[in-house]
Amino acid sequence: MSSHREKPAKLPFVVPLLALATFLMITSEFIIAALLPEMSLDLGVSVSTAGLLITAFAVGMIVGAPTISLATLRLPRRSTLVLALAVFAVGHVIAALSSSFTIVLAGRVITALATGTFMSVGSVVATSAAGPAAASRAMGVMMSGMSLAIVAGVPLGSWVGQAIGWRGTFWALAALAVVAALVIGRFIPAAERAEATPSVRSQLAVLRHGRMWLVLAATALVTGGFMAAYSYISPLLTERTGISEGAVPLVLVGFGVGALLGTNITGRLGDRKPLATFITTSVASVLVLLLLIPLSTSPVATVVLVVLLGVTGLGITSIATPLAVRFGHSSPALAAALTVSAFNVGIALVSWLAGTTLGTSLGVTGPEVVGAVMAGLGLIPLLVLAAIRATRTAVPQMSLPAADEETSHKAQARRVSA
Repeated sequence: MSSHREKPAKLPFVVPLLALATFLMITSEFIIAALLPEMSLDLGVSVSTAGLLITAFAVGMIVGAPTISLATLRLPRRSTLVLALAVFAVGHVIAALSSSFTIVLAGRVITALATGTFMSVGSVVATSAAGPAAASRAMGVMMSGMSLAIVAGVPLGSWVGQAIGWRGTFWALAALAVVAALVIGRFIPAAERAEATPSVRSQLAVLRHGRMWLVLAATALVTGGFMAAYSYISPLLTERTGISEGAVPLVLVGFGVGALLGTNITGRLGDRKPLATFITTSVASVLVLLLLIPLSTSPVATVVLVVLLGVTGLGITSIATPLAVRFGHSSPALAAALTVSAFNVGIALVSWLAGTTLGTSLGVTGPEVVGAVMAGLGLIPLLVLAAIRATRTAVPQMSLPAADEETSHKAQARRVSA
């Protein structure tokens, strides 16, 4: 019997591997904003019309994640991940080969469906491999791919787009997706059993879990809160803070660095106190958004707050999925898919709502006001969960399919032997 305090066990290799694939997919999601002017000119549409490429991707993620999760229920998860990456590559190839805006738009929807599928199934694979005690930490590492996409993927993709055109960026993403599919097919264990295949009807039972819906509501609102500020941070920095346009990407890199820290810090804390960590992170997001309104006239204060916005905003991605899976334990894949949808509901909602405030008396601080209100509303379902002591009465560990239990036991055996 060991009396000393053990260090956190090393996460299974599949977790950082999924983080790299997440980096690729989130780079594709966010890169469109940087390539929008060039794409609109090349495809012969206005910038506002080209903006539908962003909206279509968000809608594809919202609808696709739970729908494709159910459609691929009988497929082994490794096969689903490889197939998602293959479809992701095909979506980029279709867009890169076409001069029609409609076909490019269809390519983005296909890409979104693949991304939603990969993120939801990948979340279950990562948390199952790590085991219940390290589920949030595993999600933190996987979501580091999102932070790295903001820090490095989007700037690099933008540079490639400027050098060889937006189609070159799409070809590069397609090629990297093929490589990722080959690597994941090689290194992620199959560990599936045919007799463990659940029915669609049993999976839909997850929709009856009220606590899971409270987590999803909080996720959508808090995500919408920080994305309101992030989506329209450029006009705030240039028009109110006085930062030059050339320095804006550096500030956004700071946001990405903060996000990288936030996903990992909250992931570690979330394994022990998931609900308390979610609430604390959400409160911190509200405070940062509120402080940005009066302090955005100061360059130093604004840069610090933008970095902190990355820490608090992206931090919830490490907590929300494991918590939703915990409450929707009868169907972990669908619960994870619904969390992906909730993130994108927040993004889709705020892209419209926050934008309408720019023409009001609030001006460039309008998105921060909207963001603070949304994130504040997100605290309501979280406080309800705290009031009913949801994490104390919920199933303490995820109900994993037989294959996942086997993977978890193997991972636990490796940790003990280490």
